[in-house]
Amino acid sequence: MNNRILIVDDEEDVVNLLKDYFEMNNYSILTAKNGIEAMKQAEKQPDLILLDINMPDFDGFEVCKRIRNFVSCPILFLTAKVQDTDKINGFAVGGDDYVVKPFSLEELGARVAAHLRRDQRQMNKDKANFMGELIINYTTKEVFFRKEKINFTKKEFEIIEFLSMNSGQIFDKERIYESLWGWDSEGDSSVIAEHIRRIRTKLLAHGTKTHIETVWGVGYRWVR
Repeated sequence: MNNRILIVDDEEDVVNLLKDYFEMNNYSILTAKNGIEAMKQAEKQPDLILLDINMPDFDGFEVCKRIRNFVSCPILFLTAKVQDTDKINGFAVGGDDYVVKPFSLEELGARVAAHLRRDQRQMNKDKANFMGELIINYTTKEVFFRKEKINFTKKEFEIIEFLSMNSGQIFDKERIYESLWGWDSEGDSSVIAEHIRRIRTKLLAHGTKTHIETVWGVGYRWVR
């Protein structure tokens, strides 16, 4: 499988230049033009991220800080200039390298290849879902809001996992129950409503929205 690179830059010309270069060198490419898009694309677990520092919404340092604990791949900052304080800040939030603009495509390609060769962390990547400041880590079965862990029971997390991984789709209580408890389980699907009530209460208590929407007469769906 080709290595997947996420290119994040608010300059369309830069994105297109890098995309063309790396695709010609047999990489698979994801792109984003701002911090919000970058976090969404990071859910796809790229093997390396090229991250511009100065962007709309929030800068590359903030993007790196938010995703670093949930994305194990190398992150290389792209910047027009770099000072010692920038380097310190970048490494502090989890960056692996700096590439100063303008740069040689050949040198950048060599750096990317070197980081990918050295990177063994990708063998242990976590699968995560980023929804602003709410993060669902499916590998460790943990949920965080503003870096604070929200404690859920095993079944509560399984409901969150099932609905969030099928975001936008509507499921009735029976379908959720059968998927998580099994069709031959000696129980009642009415427990789903109580579990969802508890999930919503915990999410609201931490200051985030409930994310689980009731579609009256039909069922429940996860909304971002």
